[in-house]
Amino acid sequence: MSVSDIGSRVPPGQRLTTGFPVLHHGEVPYYEDLSRWDLKLFGLVEEEATIPFDEFMSLPRREFVNDIHCVTTWSKLDNVWEGVAVSTVVERVKLKPEAKYVMLHAEHGWTTNLPLEDFLRETSFFGLKHNGETLTPEHGYPVRMVVPHLYFWKSAKWLRGVEFRATDKPGFWERNGYHMYGDPFLEQRYDFD
Repeated sequence: MSVSDIGSRVPPGQRLTTGFPVLHHGEVPYYEDLSRWDLKLFGLVEEEATIPFDEFMSLPRREFVNDIHCVTTWSKLDNVWEGVAVSTVVERVKLKPEAKYVMLHAEHGWTTNLPLEDFLRETSFFGLKHNGETLTPEHGYPVRMVVPHLYFWKSAKWLRGVEFRATDKPGFWERNGYHMYGDPFLEQRYDFD
C-alpha cells in the first residue's frame, strides 16, 4: 500500500497507531454469569425482542475489515473483526415506519445515538472478536457495536440494547460536549454550539 493510499484513509488531525488503546468512562464490567446477559431490541418496533447470550453467540458470523478512528486523535488501520451483521439481528423485529434513529444502550447506563441509516449500513456490525482474539472486557466483551465510518465512541462497548426512535437524542458523550454525529473526515469531534 502506498503512502498516498494510507493518507486518504487517515482523517485530518489523526495519527496512526499499531496498538489498540483503551479509553472509557466508569468501571469495566466483568461478566461472571453470561446467562444473565441479553440484547434487547425495543422502541419503535412492532414487538420487542430479547436475544439471550447463547442464542446471540449462535447467530451467523462473518469477517469485517475496517479502519477505526478515535476522537482522541488515534487511528488504527486494517482491523479484522468477527461479528454479527446488523441485518441478522434486526430481522428479529419489524421496525415501525417512524423509526429514524437508534440509541445504543450499554452497561452502567452508557448510551450513544446514531441515525438509523448509519446503524443499518453493511459496514456496521456487532463485534465479538478483534484480530482473531475474543474481545477483552476493556474493549467491550462480550458484544461491542462497531460503526467504523464514525468516531469510535459511537461503537458502544458492553452493548445491552438497541432502542429504535423517531427523534435524535444525545447519548452520554453527546450530552457532555461531543458532536451528535461524529464524522472523522469532517473532524466532528465536539459540539460547541
